[in-house]
Amino acid sequence: MLMTHTLNKEHHPTDLLYTYACHESEQALCHLELQRLLGISIPPEQAYLRSSRLIDPSRSPFIKLRLEVLAENKEFLGLLADIDSLALQVPQDCTFKVVYIKEGVPYSYDEQRKLERRAGERITGTAKMKDPDITYGLMQLENTWVLGVVRYAEPIWLQHKNKPYNYSTGLSSRMARAIVNVAAPEGDAVSIIDPCCGMGNVLIEALSMGIAIRGNDLNPLAIRGARVNLQYYGYDSRLVTLGDMNDLTGHADRAVLDLPYNLCSVLSMEEQLGMLRSLGRLADEAVIISTEPLEEQLNMSGWKIQHHLQVTKGTFIRDIWLCEH
Repeated sequence: MLMTHTLNKEHHPTDLLYTYACHESEQALCHLELQRLLGISIPPEQAYLRSSRLIDPSRSPFIKLRLEVLAENKEFLGLLADIDSLALQVPQDCTFKVVYIKEGVPYSYDEQRKLERRAGERITGTAKMKDPDITYGLMQLENTWVLGVVRYAEPIWLQHKNKPYNYSTGLSSRMARAIVNVAAPEGDAVSIIDPCCGMGNVLIEALSMGIAIRGNDLNPLAIRGARVNLQYYGYDSRLVTLGDMNDLTGHADRAVLDLPYNLCSVLSMEEQLGMLRSLGRLADEAVIISTEPLEEQLNMSGWKIQHHLQVTKGTFIRDIWLCEH
């Protein structure tokens, strides 16, 4: 059997490995995001995940690459024989290389290069170490060896880090992207509303993933900043409106609510309950973010907590709840 590899985007593999990394302060958020995106539980202390669910690795700020498995064997020599059987052939106008994925069983630098050469010798085509057209990934898992095609993640969220306008205490683009994925793992199949959108960080991350979203805020300065930020990245500034979220109408599949906070004013219990009840009219599922405990208010306003986690940044703590109404 001759297998020719191209960069065909219509190809839909079903045996996939994802590698990821996160700081310990974001680990709970990272694990929930990946659980929602990939539909699997996340083993602790393991830097790779196996799933049949195909997602763009660039969706997550934590995923490093996706490996589309072509061959698997319990022994390395058996894997080499399987590669021979596949008769992998790279198109004449393309180049390739083989890399050892370090999130697997660790090997020294020299050992990794030796493993890469032995696998690469079985592939017909022009090898190129720098910027090849196709990268094959070689990896030893706990009880097996795999070879597959690598798709690297692009840190799209980094492009949104230096917006024209930002709150010093606002969600980072990295956290905003993860929260959008927790709220809407289905991607463009669902719609989102962000009724307290601030400078639009959540809006920009959702829009960059093709997800339909609209925003609102009570603060005219925030709306002005959000509109400038949206236009800066080429999005429609009319997606944000000025007003009280309690007066909003319509319904979305999901909501993201980052409850307003600053050093000068604190929302009363009555105000929090009003906002949470209004949120229940706007969406049936939501990710709700707060800098103070909210369990009582969520229960009183009809929200059922599915997951709760905390993200820390120094002494600043955010509570994040995934809820259904």
